[in-house]
Amino acid sequence: MLRTHTCGELNKTHKDQEVTLCGWVHRRRDHGKLIFIDIRDRYGFTQVVFVPSVSKDAHEKAQQLGPEFVVKIIGTVNVRPDKNVNAGIPTGTIELCATGLEILNEAEVPVFEIDDEGDVSEELRLTYRYLDLRRQKLQTSLQLRHKLCSTIRNFLDQESFIEIETPVLTKSTPEGARDFLVPSRLNPGEFFALPQSPQLFKQILMVSGMDKYYQIVKCFRDEDLRADRQPEFTQLDMEMSFVEQDDIFDLTERMYKKIFKEIKGIDIPTPFPRLTHAEAMKKYKSDKPDIRKEGEDFAFVWIVDFPLFKYNEDEKRWDSEHHPFTSFYEEDEKFLDGKDLSKIRSRSYDLVLNGNEIGSGSVRIHKQDVQKKIFDIIGFDEEEAEKRFGFLLKAFKYGAPPHAGVAYGIDRLVAILTGLDSIRDTIAFPKTQKGNCLLTDAPTPIDTKQLKDLGLKEL
Repeated sequence: MLRTHTCGELNKTHKDQEVTLCGWVHRRRDHGKLIFIDIRDRYGFTQVVFVPSVSKDAHEKAQQLGPEFVVKIIGTVNVRPDKNVNAGIPTGTIELCATGLEILNEAEVPVFEIDDEGDVSEELRLTYRYLDLRRQKLQTSLQLRHKLCSTIRNFLDQESFIEIETPVLTKSTPEGARDFLVPSRLNPGEFFALPQSPQLFKQILMVSGMDKYYQIVKCFRDEDLRADRQPEFTQLDMEMSFVEQDDIFDLTERMYKKIFKEIKGIDIPTPFPRLTHAEAMKKYKSDKPDIRKEGEDFAFVWIVDFPLFKYNEDEKRWDSEHHPFTSFYEEDEKFLDGKDLSKIRSRSYDLVLNGNEIGSGSVRIHKQDVQKKIFDIIGFDEEEAEKRFGFLLKAFKYGAPPHAGVAYGIDRLVAILTGLDSIRDTIAFPKTQKGNCLLTDAPTPIDTKQLKDLGLKEL
């Protein structure tokens, strides 16, 4: 290692020790013969002083330093006098008196200051994302995201879940949002789709006897974007066999209790309150109500008993409210043969936090005859159902257990935990609202040869 310590580590206990730090020059201040710099890495800041009488060579080199130069500094840890203590940072009780300086790399003057207080346009920030990611707000966000995923994995491991990856290149099943399509070179004129979610695969895993599955997974939707949407996003995906709705609720509430305790130091109250969809719409005029009272900072609520179907005025037919694999209450089965299907309640549920939907799931249909009836209602004849979902229906013929699942948005949860307005600041390399990557200038046109290889252009 080039360094003995990080820039956020030193304190009074390191007094008189010789240490080596590496990082970026955050600020430089010349006070007559003394030169001060703040050296920064992702762990924090340390003040360094260059004194000619201590090291003339290091002092001379320090005069060359500019913002964001990458440096290696050797020095002795001094305890600051009480009047000079900086209580705002963990290393504020000490400073490093430099005995050696090596400039590892020079840097051009940044297009914006690496300072969270600076007002910088998002377009500039995303174009120079590697500079933006040096800012403390972004580093805090990504570190919290890491801790969140680590906490989730540790919790689910204790609950006997198994993490299983599902395919990224899969079959297009157009419904809801548009699919991103990937042409197949080896099968001209045919396409893969990037998954909008692992829905069908996780149900097949239940048929496979995996029992408790989870995955922190990338999902893709070609839809119009807003502050809380991205064409590629991350969700915690879970599925369980031989469970009911209350089992999903119990697991979720214990998981979030652990998350908020470890990350925020907060004991959130459980169980979470529940509202039916009808109650939420009547009281709050919203199916994702903010139920916070003045002063909990975080208020969870389950929204349950959504309608199973919604009427499509344009097509003059009934569609699934969520997806066609959602189960319903047995006592509502009598309404299946009627003209008004709005009375049928689904066994689906959303988890809402501070007015944001952070998760959604349902008890699944696991019987072929019931699944066929739902397909008939939404206008899928046997041929169409086979074309779209044949591989799942085939799997159901070999003994599908009762199962249920849920998925939670990681990006949105990190934004809420950090108080950020946009999920773009919770993602290392996000897209703009137009779906562009300003850092890499993607998407870009493809040359003619590539198009011909993919069968998208005639030879």
